[in-house]
Parts: sequence; structure tokens; C-alpha cells
Amino acid sequence: MLSNNKLSGIIPTEIVKLSNLEVLDLSINSLSGPLPASIGNLTNLNELALLQNKLNASLPLTMDNLTSLTSLQLGSNDFTGQLPQQICGGGLLMRFSASENHFIGPISTSLKNCSSLIRLRLQRNELTGNLTEAFGIYPNLDHIDLSGNKLYGEVSSKWGQCGNLTSHNISNNNLSGSIPPAFGKATQLQVLDLSFNHLSGRIPDELGSLKLLFKLMLSGNKLSGAIPHRIGMLADLGNLDLAENNLSGSIPKELGGCSKLLQLNLENNKFEGSVPWEIANMNSLQNLDLSSNLLGGMIPPQLAEMQRLETLNLSHNNFSGSIPSDFGEMKSLTMVDMSFNQLEGPIPNSKAFRDAPYEAFRNNKGLCVMQQLQYFSFCLNAAFYFLLLPLLIWPVLLF
Repeated sequence: MLSNNKLSGIIPTEIVKLSNLEVLDLSINSLSGPLPASIGNLTNLNELALLQNKLNASLPLTMDNLTSLTSLQLGSNDFTGQLPQQICGGGLLMRFSASENHFIGPISTSLKNCSSLIRLRLQRNELTGNLTEAFGIYPNLDHIDLSGNKLYGEVSSKWGQCGNLTSHNISNNNLSGSIPPAFGKATQLQVLDLSFNHLSGRIPDELGSLKLLFKLMLSGNKLSGAIPHRIGMLADLGNLDLAENNLSGSIPKELGGCSKLLQLNLENNKFEGSVPWEIANMNSLQNLDLSSNLLGGMIPPQLAEMQRLETLNLSHNNFSGSIPSDFGEMKSLTMVDMSFNQLEGPIPNSKAFRDAPYEAFRNNKGLCVMQQLQYFSFCLNAAFYFLLLPLLIWPVLLF
């Protein structure tokens, strides 16, 4: 165990003389150069950890000889070339990380039948190939991250048969097709991230069965239809991101049942109708983005009850009426954007609204800023207010 030292230089070939070595941990150092081909002679190795170094070049073909491996950690280096094709040739591999390198080509074929897998991290490489049939069924798999690659194909329904899966991330790839309803059978899921692919079709109702789900990330796809009402049954959900899709219909009032939600992003869709006041039941919400939709009607005054809200973006909709005056009492609010609506009347007098730029209120019907003089007050048109703001501040600074 030589991890977390200040080791530098190359890995010496003499290391193969330790023929009975079972664990080799050189992680978190400054080792560089290629991995020596002689590493394949350490056939008794159970664990090989090289993560967070400066190792480079392609992995030697002799890696396929390490059939006793249960753990292989190669993450955060500068490796290139392809992954070892027989990395699970011995059928014992449980943990495999090759994330944040420059690997290319297909995913190792031996991983498809590697039923021993518990954790697989291959994110942030340049892996290619059809993902549809690249993986099998893994009874013990807990975590898989394939994000940030160039994988294509469809999302397999087999993931629903991985009964211990808690985190599934295949975001930022080129996947197409629909979201398999079978995901609803993976009842241990806490994180499901399918964002920034080319997925289409509806969000399956079955996702409402994932009672432990904390993060549901589906943004940047081509999903259509309405938000399933059953999503509101996910009481532990903390992050719901459905932005940049073609979703339509009204925002379901059932979402108010997600009382632990911290982030809600529905921007850049085709939602219409009014915002349900039940949204205010999300009393832990910190960020709410409903911008660039077709929403209208009055802004629910109940939203002012969300005292932990930090950012509120309602821009590029058709909201009418006035901004609820109680918004001025939202102490945690730091950023607002109400631009491109049909709003009129006074802008609330609180720090978040006072500090907001003119762009946060532009293109409305008639927003104004309350001005108090000695004997009366009046509401100055917002456009004129921001134009005259330097002159309004100047006497205060002078005296």
C-alpha cells in the first residue's frame, strides 16, 4: 500500500518479482509513463489501484492475464487506447473504474456477462459503440456511470432487473429511443440521470414507483407529453430536472407532494396554464426555474411561503397581474427574473428585487418601482427607473 504519497517517475518493471502480490495500491501519487507490460505477470493480483496519477499511453494487452482481479481502479489518469477486452475474464471483477481518461472504442465485451460487478465507473472518456446490448443483468450492481462518452443505441430494459442498483448515470451521450418503463422495477434507485441524450417519447408513469429516488435528471432530450402525476409521490426527491424537452400540458399539482425537493427545473418546455399553488408545499425548495414555457395567469402568492428559495426564474411566459407583494418578505431570495411576461404594478421592495438588473424586468406590461417623497409616494415606470437610477443615487452619495 503506497497510496497518497509523493511518488513520481515510472512504475518499475521489477515489481513483477513480487509474484505472490495480491494488492497493489499506487493511487494518489504523481506516477507517469505507461503501465509496464510485465504487470500481466502478477496473476495473483486481487486489487490494482492506480487512480489519480499521471499515467499515460495504452494499457498493455497483458492486462487480460489478470483473471483474479476483484477491483481495478484506473480513474483520473491520461490513459489512451481501448479498455482491456477480457477485463472480467476470470468472472470475479466487482469494482472497475476507468473514469476521466482518454479511452476510446467499445466497452469491454467481457463486462456483459460479468455478473459479479458491484460498481462500474467509465465516465468522461471517449468510448463509442452501441449501448443497447453491451450490458447484461447484474444482481449485485450498485452504481454505474457511463456519462460523458459517445455511446449510442437505446437504453436497455435490463437495467430494471438490477435489483440493487442505486445510481444509474448515462448522461451526455448519443442515446435514442424511449425511457424503458422497466426502470420502475429498480426500486433501490436513488439517482437516475439520462440527461443530454436524444431520448424521446413520454416519461414513464412507472418512475413514480421509485420511492427512494433523490435525483431525477432528464433534461436536454426530446421527451414529450405530460409530467406523470405519480412523480408527486416521490417524497424523498431532492432534484427534478426536466428542462429543455418538448413536455406539455399543465404542471401537475401533485408535484407539491415532493416536499423535500431542493431544485425544480422545468425551463424551455411547452407547459401551459397556471402554476398550481400546491408548489408552495415544497418548503425546502432553493431553486425554481419555470422560464421559457407558455404559462399564464397570476403568479400564485403562496410561492412567497417558500422561505428557503434562493433563485426564482419565471421569465419568458405569459404571466399577468402583479408580482405578489409578499415576495418582498422572501429573505433567502438572491436572484429573480420576471422578464418577458405581461406583468404590471409595483416591483416588491426587497434586496433580491432591488439588486436585480433591468433585464430581469424588461418586456412586461407595466412594472414600476415605488418612490417615496415627503408627502406622497408614486410608482415610477421600471424602464425610467433604471434609466434614472444613477441620478437617483447621486444625491444620496453627495450628501
